[in-house]
Amino acid sequence: MRPRGHSTDRTGALPADPVHHPVFARFYARLSVAAEPTIGVHRDELLAGLSGRVIEIGAGNGLNFAHYPSTVSEVVAIEPERGLRRLAVTAAMRSDVPVDVVPGVAEALPVKSEAFDAAVVSLVLCSVRDLPRALAEIRRVLRPGGELRFFEHGAGGGRAMALCQRALDRTVWPLFFGGCHVAGDPVGAIRDAGYELGPHRRLSVPEKGLRTPSSYCVLGTARRPDSAAPDAPGAL
Repeated sequence: MRPRGHSTDRTGALPADPVHHPVFARFYARLSVAAEPTIGVHRDELLAGLSGRVIEIGAGNGLNFAHYPSTVSEVVAIEPERGLRRLAVTAAMRSDVPVDVVPGVAEALPVKSEAFDAAVVSLVLCSVRDLPRALAEIRRVLRPGGELRFFEHGAGGGRAMALCQRALDRTVWPLFFGGCHVAGDPVGAIRDAGYELGPHRRLSVPEKGLRTPSSYCVLGTARRPDSAAPDAPGAL
């Protein structure tokens, strides 16, 4: 295992970044910290009760790390964007649980099959380039019966908002927000990827006040079925 907060490839050199959004990364880092009084309670709910070895995909600047319970033995945090990954390394050093920050993308996770008790995705599936492949990769690295925790935004808000979301997805939103799409169906995608859905609920962020195209969220759990999955080589 690498030291907590370390971030290299297998040769020890900093890798080329498969995702490079430096302007968005700086904007997101500021916005996410400002929104933490609203989002933090949802992070607590998302991560409550987790234990064992956890992989977090798209860890961003590491704001989830402070919310992991002490029953978690290790978090492997995957983040493809270098600027956010550097912030995640700093957050990992302050975490009460061991966190290893690793470069990589959701569609090709650099870890062994069936290596984790749980996986976490938090406001990340909206920006994944190949969502079915990413969910298949997450399923691969979960042990049979392992749990997927998700907190994602997607389509919602009625007909007028749905039309607005689709229009934004086809035009400016992905350009300004690091590839994010707001009209997706994360629950449907998780179900279609072969997971067994557990309890989940719809919510708005913020709960009161002005709604934006990214306000419509779902928070819940799913499970990898107990059947075996094909193995694939990995790094960790």
